[in-house]
Amino acid sequence: MPEARPAPLVSFPPRRALLHAAIALACSAPIWPAMAQTVATPAATTAATAATTATTATTATTATSPRATSPIATCTARSGATVAPVVELYTSEGCNSCPPADQWLSRLKADAQLVGLAFHVDYWDRLGWKDRFASPAYTERQAQQRANNGARFSYTPQVVLDGRDHKDWHASRPPSSTHSRAIATVAMVLTRDGDRIAATVAPASNAPARLAAFWAVTEHGHVTAVKAGENAGVTLPHDFVVREYSAVAAWAVQPGAATTLTFMPATPASASHPRHINLVVLDAGTGRPVQALKLGC
Repeated sequence: MPEARPAPLVSFPPRRALLHAAIALACSAPIWPAMAQTVATPAATTAATAATTATTATTATTATSPRATSPIATCTARSGATVAPVVELYTSEGCNSCPPADQWLSRLKADAQLVGLAFHVDYWDRLGWKDRFASPAYTERQAQQRANNGARFSYTPQVVLDGRDHKDWHASRPPSSTHSRAIATVAMVLTRDGDRIAATVAPASNAPARLAAFWAVTEHGHVTAVKAGENAGVTLPHDFVVREYSAVAAWAVQPGAATTLTFMPATPASASHPRHINLVVLDAGTGRPVQALKLGC
């Protein structure tokens, strides 16, 4: 198994050092927070929701929006009683140590509750091959999360499991929602109505005092024939590819109240690339997930 490769922004042969000092100046992009609204929720409803096993229901409804010309599906997902696994992979098509990690992540698709996120970073793009999925926003997120996940520097491939740097991903038991998991302190419901996604986040009495969150749109089934760089001549399959990312600003938890978050994906759905809308709710103090949920309709 290839060893983890330090990100070019941190450690490189001397010939590349000046190049990546310039790259660092470009690897910053604003991340716009999604809207949040707090609404009162009876305590009994909150407790019942927290004990619900993750489910998805789909019905047909006729859209009234001028944009719609045919019936649009409405579907709902509910979080389970335990915290869903959240697996982040920071990767690049230009990194020849990354394909084994990409394949490892793909093998987790069978877990219906696990939230997988393949963030393609852009600091490899100047080294021979431009990754079509890379974004400076994902590079920025990787750098920001070092303060929370314990990593000393950014590198690829990096696996972050439940908010912690997971260097031994290739040698340890794969994460799974069937393994022993912490009891959730937050219950979540995701509902899609046309193009609009609404989330209800209901904290239990032992939830953190402040929460934050982020939305991510992911797709499966992408394939790239790499023509240059370290992976020249290699065809790379990709799953859990993050196509869109939006951070939600932290908010104060109010006893007996739920928070409603809304999201309108800008990335159109594709029949050839199964899509999930993911919401990860974080402890704003530690940056670590307290619950996560995905919607696949």
